[in-house]
Amino acid sequence: MSHTLVVDAANVVGARPDGWWKDRAGAARRLHEGLVTADLPHDRIVLVLEGAAKGGPRPGRDGHVQTVHAPGAGDDTIVAQARRAVEAGDRVTVVTADRLLRGRVEAVGARTAGPQWLLDEIDGG
Repeated sequence: MSHTLVVDAANVVGARPDGWWKDRAGAARRLHEGLVTADLPHDRIVLVLEGAAKGGPRPGRDGHVQTVHAPGAGDDTIVAQARRAVEAGDRVTVVTADRLLRGRVEAVGARTAGPQWLLDEIDGG
């Protein structure tokens, strides 16, 4: 069974008060780079970007990281990505602190983890 990690980029970036609000695209690029270089135990990582963060990494695959630009609400895209992976038979974890989003992805069969867990993993755990 494959393990897919779906990342709510806005929520993860917002968990670290490092000035991300001054450069959302740059913050998204840093998160993307961290995901590409981190040794995470997931077969596939889906990074969902919305709004100004879409000025960062382009959509597409970079190794085991797939960047997806949400056409509308990021939460809807995250739920769709989680649902698609669950339906494909993957074990799915969605990284977000958003309680409403957690409920939505758990309803489609995904697990959840908080942003700090992911940031700790990227930083070397």
